[in-house]
Amino acid sequence: MATAPQAETASPALVFDTLLAYQRSAALRAAIELDLFRAVGEGPGDVASLARSCSASERGIRILCDFLTIIGFLSKQEGRYHHTPTSAAFLDPRSPACVASVARFLGNSNMSEPCHKLADIVRAGTTVLPGDAFVEPENPIWVEFAHSMAPMMAPMAAPLGTMVLEGLSGPVRVLDIAAGHGLFGIEVAKQNPQARIVALDWAPVLEVAKANARKAGVEDRYETLPGNAFDVDYQGPYDIVLLTNFLHHFDPPTCVTILRKVLASLKPGGRAAALEFVPNEDRVSPPMAAAFSLVMLTATRAGDAYTFRELKAMYLEAGFDRVTADPVRTGPHTVVTGHAR
Repeated sequence: MATAPQAETASPALVFDTLLAYQRSAALRAAIELDLFRAVGEGPGDVASLARSCSASERGIRILCDFLTIIGFLSKQEGRYHHTPTSAAFLDPRSPACVASVARFLGNSNMSEPCHKLADIVRAGTTVLPGDAFVEPENPIWVEFAHSMAPMMAPMAAPLGTMVLEGLSGPVRVLDIAAGHGLFGIEVAKQNPQARIVALDWAPVLEVAKANARKAGVEDRYETLPGNAFDVDYQGPYDIVLLTNFLHHFDPPTCVTILRKVLASLKPGGRAAALEFVPNEDRVSPPMAAAFSLVMLTATRAGDAYTFRELKAMYLEAGFDRVTADPVRTGPHTVVTGHAR
């Protein structure tokens, strides 16, 4: 016999937790800035030694570490602080999986300040940032993105490379639009020794991508094309065009415009692969992909996190043939691929 669902008990906890959520991000950014997670990993973890390692006061370190313990980033036993599995893997700089550098971009004032005017943004339906906001030409925030966000993007590079190269062998030519750190094009070059990459972005950003290509040993097959993706000559034809974390900055008509230009640069049978946050049709799940719409509301004129149905419609309107969606298992993104006839 079915039982009636339990009624949810009303509590103001969620209200207070959300209004005070800024303390969590501030505490995490402070710990990263102080290099606290390295000090915790090196031990012994008592307040005095941590304060010395971080060049900070004992009172400040104690209160910060207690707060980080409360919210789950540290553990505390007998007055000493230790890593949790999360902080050991993703916040200790000695870990190869450390993503602490993302705090420089995600904590950037250009990201947070518009949120203080969110009611105004909701009323207007667009950002309060000047000009073209995040896609303003030569915006220096993308240099910071290229430097600091690579650890977050790296786990998605290999799966994307495998997807876009499926069924292809031998020489391939790849255009990486809005290349940023360059990791996605670089990964394609690593997986296919005959692939040649052309990275397109603003000139200062491409300096970061070129440095990463040198580190990866693919510099001899890595070219750069500085400029605006909407204006510059792509110098095709290409077998593959990558549009990673790009389409969500624009409204659908603008996305169709760029997709038409991409299609014209592809060889017959070529493919265009967009890496995107793709929410379900309900637009509230999965949480990270769906919540990305709020980032686009505050940071762009008309961008959004588009559903696969919406992205597929853009590809088809631009003239692409078969359009597929492949979730990336190592991150919150989906690869949406369209094929040229």
